[in-house]
Amino acid sequence: MSDAEMLTQQASIPAGRFLLRPLRKSDVGLIAHYTADRRVSEGTRAIPHPLPPGATEAYVARAAASDRTEDVWAIDGSESGLGELVGVVSLTRIVPDQSELGFWIGPGFWNTGFATEAVQALIAANPHKSRTLFAEAFQDNPGSARVLTHAGFEYLGNAESWSVARNALVPTWTYLRPMG
Repeated sequence: MSDAEMLTQQASIPAGRFLLRPLRKSDVGLIAHYTADRRVSEGTRAIPHPLPPGATEAYVARAAASDRTEDVWAIDGSESGLGELVGVVSLTRIVPDQSELGFWIGPGFWNTGFATEAVQALIAANPHKSRTLFAEAFQDNPGSARVLTHAGFEYLGNAESWSVARNALVPTWTYLRPMG
């Protein structure tokens, strides 16, 4: 199998209490439920608040497209008696050997270690075969910053990113994690 074929066939990744698996159409309802919460959408760059009709369906379709640049995994805890989807974790290709990591967790599962476990499992699997991972956390979200530092990310500096939900530039902390 070529590198290009491997990149289009997104694999599931075991992650302790849950499985990281590609999104599927049945995830639309839970994704819409969690991301309709202003606290979740305002913790991201790209999730609008309120969600426009069809936004979640379009997100899941983009995640399954063969020409995607972002791989998105559902954090699926159903085998452990948890929800079928408690959040998502993603990798966006920047260049062939660098990717940007992102994640969000449904509010009912905050402070449970799920984000840390998901990020660490994704790093261990390194499905993009990246030499370097980048990530950012909004400065008013120290919990996300802790997830990144617990996963071996190093602080690079301050920056700003646009948040669609906030309709504003938001101060961020930027992180880097060398792989290998």
